[in-house]
Formats: sequence, structure tokens, C-alpha cells
Amino acid sequence: RWQKVLYERQPFPDNYVDQRFLEELRKNVHARQYRYQAVVFQSGAVVQQLCSVCVFVLTWWYMDAGLLSPQGLFGAALLSSLLGYVLFDAVDGGAGRWASGRTRWADLKSTLVFAAFTYGFSPVLKTLTESISTDTIYAMSALMLLGHLIFFDYGANAAIVSSTLSLNMAIFASVCLASRLPRSLHAFVMVTFAMQIFALWPMLQKKLKARTPRCYVAVTVLFALAALAALATVSSVGAVLFASLLLAISCLCPYCLIRLQLLKDNIHGPWDEAEIKEDLSRFLM
Repeated sequence: RWQKVLYERQPFPDNYVDQRFLEELRKNVHARQYRYQAVVFQSGAVVQQLCSVCVFVLTWWYMDAGLLSPQGLFGAALLSSLLGYVLFDAVDGGAGRWASGRTRWADLKSTLVFAAFTYGFSPVLKTLTESISTDTIYAMSALMLLGHLIFFDYGANAAIVSSTLSLNMAIFASVCLASRLPRSLHAFVMVTFAMQIFALWPMLQKKLKARTPRCYVAVTVLFALAALAALATVSSVGAVLFASLLLAISCLCPYCLIRLQLLKDNIHGPWDEAEIKEDLSRFLM
């Protein structure tokens, strides 16, 4: 009788298997079963980030066209930051702050230091890319914002995820666009606003998503509607296309994922590579 061993000589060819070979066949052992509502909920992170990029670009366009003053944007951003700061602590009752050991005074000092350095270097930011053509600046900004969306941490455990790289690319794009604004004050407000929408806003999103899912859904819908309304004032066609993109990401793509899961047919069996699950660190001493 044939045995599945290599240390004994048997009167069978090397590639011989008996009728029991397929008894160990298993299909879709590690396949995950998704629910449509859960996938739609998780897609909110992508929708939020797309809207953040849209709002940032529209804000720059309004400032470049002279329709939005830097003082008005700075005041609105400061007020929204204060509200978000209070909401960030109110969501979990200050448990996150208590665990990190960070005080409000430390947060205030960090904010003042960042604002002072950004304001001091705003003339440098304004003249940093004067020797580069405007078309090149727009192309680099578009590529950086696209890279920000690609490398952003949406909650997936993948090698491509890099929060630091994503944030740096967004700030680089903001510096490039700010250099094309009329004055140094515009550049200062634009970079400050970029830090708020690309660094602070995602932190509040994650806290809301983890603590209050219903509030997170409501904020996502309101933010998307605000971005669409702002885009409609610039281009109605762009607003329709952007709305179609958001609906495709939040509704159509989850449906396609659920349907494709039914077609998954991964097989597992004795032909798989051996996995050593025992701790072998003692042999390395």
C-alpha cells in the first residue's frame, strides 16, 4: 500500500498518488464573507478623503480667483479646528488623551510653534518655486495629491499603506499650489489649512468611526454634500462627475465585491507548501 512518506523505498513512481489524494481538498478556507452594509460603511474613508482633496483644491481656486480672503479662511479654519478639538475629546470622554499622557497645554504649544514657523517661512514658501513654470507646478500638485490618495491609510493592512508618505505628499502639493497665490499671507493660510484637512481631520474621522459609527456616517454624508455644493459653483459638469464617482465607490464597488466573492474558488490541500507554526527560536540561541 502506498504511503505518503519519503524515507521509505516504495514500488511506485515519484509522482504517484492514490485515490485518497483529493480527500484533503478544501475550498475557500480563509475566504471572508462580507456584508453589503459593512462594506459601504468602510468605503466612507475613501469618500471622505476624496472630498478632502476636492475641498482643498476648491479652496485654493477660490483664493487664487480672489473670491475668498485669507483672513476669512483662517478664521473659519480656526473655528472649525476648535470645534473639532472639543469634539475629539468629547467622543471618548478624554480617555485617549489620558492614555497618551498629552495635555492641552502641550497641544497649544505645538499649535503656536507650528503657526509661528509657518508664518515666518511663508515668504520663502511663496518664492520657493518661482523658477518653475506654472504648468509644471499644477502637474506636480496633481501627482502628489494622487499619491496622497493612493498611500493614505484607509484601515487596510497592506504594504502600500504609508501615512507619513501620504501626508508629506499632500503638504508638498499644498506648498506647490500656495506658491502661486498672490501674497505670503495666502501661502501661510493655505499651508495651515492643508495641515488641518490632511492631518487633523482624518484623526477626528477615525475617532468618530471607532466610537460613534452613526455620527461618522452623518458627518461623511454632510461633508460629501458640502464638497459637491462647492464644486457645483465652479463646474456643474464636474459636480455631476464627482457625484457619480462617490456613488460608484460607496454603492457600486461594494456590490461588485459581494458578487465577486461568490465566484471565489481557492483550493487547499496536501500540495500546499508546509507552514512551520512551531516556535523555532530556541534552536537559534
